[in-house]
Amino acid sequence: MSVTPPMLPAPAPAMSDAVFALTLALLLLAPMAIAGVALINTGLSRSRSAAQAMLGNLALVAVASIVFAFIGASLTGSLGLKQVVLYAAGKPWSLVGLGPFLLRGLGVAPPQVQLAVLFEFLAVSMTVLLPWGSGADRFRLAAGFASAAILAGIVFPLAAHWIWAGGWLAALGANFSMVASFLDGGGAATVHVIGGLSALAVIWIAGPRRGKFPREGLSTAMPGHNAIYVLFGCMLALVGWLAWNVAGAILWAHTPLTALSGTAINTLLSACGALAATYSVTRFRFGKPDASLCANGWLAGLVASSACAAFASPVGSLFVGGVAGVLTPLLVELLELALSIDDPTGAITVHGAAGLWGLIAAGFFAPQAGQLLAQLIGIAALLGFFFPLIYLLFALLNRFVPFRVDPDGERMGMDLHEIGGGAYPEFVIHRDESYR
Repeated sequence: MSVTPPMLPAPAPAMSDAVFALTLALLLLAPMAIAGVALINTGLSRSRSAAQAMLGNLALVAVASIVFAFIGASLTGSLGLKQVVLYAAGKPWSLVGLGPFLLRGLGVAPPQVQLAVLFEFLAVSMTVLLPWGSGADRFRLAAGFASAAILAGIVFPLAAHWIWAGGWLAALGANFSMVASFLDGGGAATVHVIGGLSALAVIWIAGPRRGKFPREGLSTAMPGHNAIYVLFGCMLALVGWLAWNVAGAILWAHTPLTALSGTAINTLLSACGALAATYSVTRFRFGKPDASLCANGWLAGLVASSACAAFASPVGSLFVGGVAGVLTPLLVELLELALSIDDPTGAITVHGAAGLWGLIAAGFFAPQAGQLLAQLIGIAALLGFFFPLIYLLFALLNRFVPFRVDPDGERMGMDLHEIGGGAYPEFVIHRDESYR
């Protein structure tokens, strides 16, 4: 193992001023996806935890951005300098970047590098919101901040380096004499699979909400308190995702300008196909469509498109979204009823499982031969390395900063317990507790 200058697998084409301006404009729209996920997280929580949920969404973005600026961007390696390389079988395997701390040198970096760093800031901000939503109604603010710091300072930079910044997954083609390397143009792996696995770790450590799984063995329905927030969040997320996927196609897949409109269309079609599938499944199973599951299906279609929108055909995008839409309600039900996993926002399914499906789909639709094998190697790394790493770090963190609120705090609601006031003070929220 040694420390060497960075070795990118292939030089990116020079970026013109027009392409720079277009990509920057797209990245300035991409936070709409983060806002949409924040609204969905809040709408799917209980009314007595809504203010804490939204404050957490905002504060976690701040924590993640600060930590990423201090240390995470250095480990990602996008700004260059050096990297830690393991030599095995005569091949270099880049493990982690060693760039300048505190973003030193950003102002003199090439335009494409500056845009890549901005993309990474947005990506890590989205990543930390996913476990926060899954821990709704029992995940403490302090624990949320600490987990966001770990994701932004350690886990996300490793994944981003491996996949985007010249790490070993980006160099699979050269090291294995393959035509293709791992592809993740929109963050299906670095954002959504990492976020979904983090959500699973938080749920296992914190446990289910009080009363979710009574001793009789049945699951108690705890619907989100505001379907309008959830559905409007889906509309906001669409705007952000269109910008996000197109910007990712420019930065990571080096898609030509003539193909960018196709990337946007494929993103939309994937979401539409997913919504149609989830609507049909819930209509058939329950007699009426389920609003929150349909919203989750829409989001799962967007997540799946993050990996393959730049490569799939329109018909293929409908198929990718349709599969994600069918799987969403079935996996949500399986996780809750069969495995007793209490995931209020469905992040494990919507982001984790749909992200994995999108990565597999990219292997089928990408033009390079051998792409599916590269995608499967990347998925094995995500599941075999990153999930144990996340769980270990979170389990250690839980010993010092307990994830779960105490029973009295959960009973009164996270709003009153953690921030001293409710989201809806003019309404009587707990009518079941007010009347005998």
